[in-house]
Amino acid sequence: MTMSPAVMAAVLFGALLHASWNALVKSSTDKELDTALIHLIGSLIAMPLVAVLGWPPVAAWPYIGASMVIHIGYYIALSGAYRHGDLSVTYPLMRGVAPMLVALSAGVALGETLSWQGWLGVLCISAGVMLLALNQQVRTMPKAVAFALANAVIIALYTVVDGQGVRLAGGTLHSTLQYVAAIFVLDGWPYALLILARRGGAFPRYARKRWPLACGGALASLASYGIALWAMTLAPVAMVAALRETSVLFAVTIGVIFLKEHFTLQRAVGAATVVCGVMALRMGSG
Repeated sequence: MTMSPAVMAAVLFGALLHASWNALVKSSTDKELDTALIHLIGSLIAMPLVAVLGWPPVAAWPYIGASMVIHIGYYIALSGAYRHGDLSVTYPLMRGVAPMLVALSAGVALGETLSWQGWLGVLCISAGVMLLALNQQVRTMPKAVAFALANAVIIALYTVVDGQGVRLAGGTLHSTLQYVAAIFVLDGWPYALLILARRGGAFPRYARKRWPLACGGALASLASYGIALWAMTLAPVAMVAALRETSVLFAVTIGVIFLKEHFTLQRAVGAATVVCGVMALRMGSG
């Protein structure tokens, strides 16, 4: 399998959507509540999609079930990372390490092989993602780093599981939409209920003020992951996973333009490294 220019462009657009909803979380006054609200609204949005599209075929359900269990671990690790450290430290660790783990595990689990250009692209994007946002604060947050690295493993697990699941669902656009809608219907509740149990009345109060923006974030999240899973039916999972993490590059750009963050030399080097990785992936696609 290779990655066509059209699929690459779609994944990059999905990465932009992913960066947009993460920038929304980053700009919020309570990142934990915002994350829970976006995922809960995503579940509500996906319900009518399931009603129209139907549920995925039986062959996909073991993978959906496994993905749900893995996502519970994801939310626990995500909550721990954000509780003990800054988003600017934990997010790039999670998203930068995960593509390398996906590339390694996809070879074993899915029988996929990458060319040397593909491996170079994955490594460059992973390194660039971490350069874009990591800073010296990482040394002062050992618990956050531990949670973030654990979550990188979890992200790699659900990426490989969903990549295989969406292929077994049929590999068509319709079956992909069924799979994504089912994932989002079931996925939005565990973390929201966890936060509701821990934060009590703060969640409903926050939701009343924030829900219009959270709806936009939920739509971007659903579309972003839908594009990624669709791309995995047409291209190697490792390539799609790595390319999707260019979202951090878009997030930094949004941060510099709209959130008035500084664009340092380290970030410039990181951005250039990510671009080199994208070019290597394109060359590795043949």
